[in-house]
Amino acid sequence: MDHDAQPTAARSPADEARAVASAGADVTLRERCRLFGIEWSDELPEASAGAAERLPPDAAVRLRVVPLRIERGRMVVAMVDPLDVGAIDEAAALARLPVVRIGLEPALFGELMRAVYGTTAARMAESLAGDSELSGGEIEHNLDAIEADDVHRMAEQPTLINLVNLIILEAIQNRTSDIHIEPFETELKVKYRIDGVLTERPSPPKHLQPALIGRVKIMAHMNIAERYVPQDGHITLRFEGRKVDIRVSTVPTVYGESIVMRILDKSSLPLDLVSLGMREQMRGIMDKMIQKPHGMVLVTGPTGSGKTTTLYACLNKLYDPRKKIITIEDPVEYELTGINQIPVNPKRGLTFATGLRAILRQDPDVIFVGEVRDAETVDIAIRSALTGHLLFSTLHTNDSISSVGRLVDMGAEPFLIASVLEGLLAQRLGRRLCRECTVRTPMTEEVASRITPEERALFTDGVAAGKGCEKCNGSGFRGRMGFYEIARINARLREGISKNRTTLDLRGLVDPDFTTMRDDGMAKAAAGLTTVDEVLRATQDIDDG
Repeated sequence: MDHDAQPTAARSPADEARAVASAGADVTLRERCRLFGIEWSDELPEASAGAAERLPPDAAVRLRVVPLRIERGRMVVAMVDPLDVGAIDEAAALARLPVVRIGLEPALFGELMRAVYGTTAARMAESLAGDSELSGGEIEHNLDAIEADDVHRMAEQPTLINLVNLIILEAIQNRTSDIHIEPFETELKVKYRIDGVLTERPSPPKHLQPALIGRVKIMAHMNIAERYVPQDGHITLRFEGRKVDIRVSTVPTVYGESIVMRILDKSSLPLDLVSLGMREQMRGIMDKMIQKPHGMVLVTGPTGSGKTTTLYACLNKLYDPRKKIITIEDPVEYELTGINQIPVNPKRGLTFATGLRAILRQDPDVIFVGEVRDAETVDIAIRSALTGHLLFSTLHTNDSISSVGRLVDMGAEPFLIASVLEGLLAQRLGRRLCRECTVRTPMTEEVASRITPEERALFTDGVAAGKGCEKCNGSGFRGRMGFYEIARINARLREGISKNRTTLDLRGLVDPDFTTMRDDGMAKAAAGLTTVDEVLRATQDIDDG
């Protein structure tokens, strides 16, 4: 297919690849495009209404291609990367026309995409509301009566496929961690979890429920006929040139199957402690702990508090070709370069305990166990740390020092815990203020009444707040950061643990520079990185405990 504005400049993909390689890494994309006679626009180009119909909205978003016009039997398109040959070929195949490329900067392209494809998932669902092909007709209110073959037929309709693709692609664009599809008596709700907070999206019509849920199950390779048993599946797709994994879980509810899709986008994973929001003093403590030749380091907190991400950042920092690093996880959330990762598979007898036993025969230097959740795993983990291995793992506890009591509760001997434990990190996640629209305002009486006089003294310049802008979708927040507390196991703590002292007693034995999660959060709020409300929301339960 002809991909260039001038017929004489047409080149094969192989020719283009060679020319780009010869141009050198320092040459900008715009300059490389000029080598092929590809036009580059610094202004927002005009787009004709009919051209957009040649490319489905979900394909336009995924390929980052916007049709502008049909000219002499060719489709003129705007692209962020006009040298993406794969995207060009797919767009040409979908439109059944040769493609002529025009380059655009990402900001202009985003504006063009919004102008041409006003189609969002919500608008597409609205347009499908009266589609009889996708409706169960007379049986739409009795979902049990719809046969699996009918669901399969509805789920394979091109418009329905576009709707589901668009829901997923919009979620990825909005930095969503989870997509929730929840059935109720008279409606089907779609929600995105962005920066830890669920936000409701406009609901698709209720009669689309069987087809929409069926489509997701087909994509995740699930049994579409089974509606009364929980199922797990997996979707892999490419978005803007990168691989995105999606874990899919379904559970039966009163009004149909509820679906949660967890989006695992490695490009959005911060693999260093600075990006995660850990302050310099704590990073120094953490660096010393993870450089130990043997022992156990535990990261604690509730589900969804970022424990695994923190340990991934530690493993990434530790990676050295001279070290054997093995993990056992449930499941493996992100693939780490150079690190052996084992997924737990209980159906085949591969549990944390059996996997950990096998890992010890693999001559490892560093071991990461996704979670210590039973007596057998704790026992093997402690013995691993005793025999010259550095072991990382996670626990579900309220704060760092409570981890000791949790280990004892699971059957570990206090004197063994004291001999292997090197450090305890507890954490919570709070939303990070958007850098583009943060302003300082005086502290309100309501906020002042919720914090201590010592904490109020930190806010001499008022408190930070996000006004809301286009970058953060009007929320005032963009991304999340951790609130941390690190307990180094000093001589006093080691002795207290071995004597099975209470958690309250152990708290009195920590180092003088020990900082609680709430104190860490308040320091970040005072620095304008987050808000007091976010700190209180994330850490209030610890303070009350």
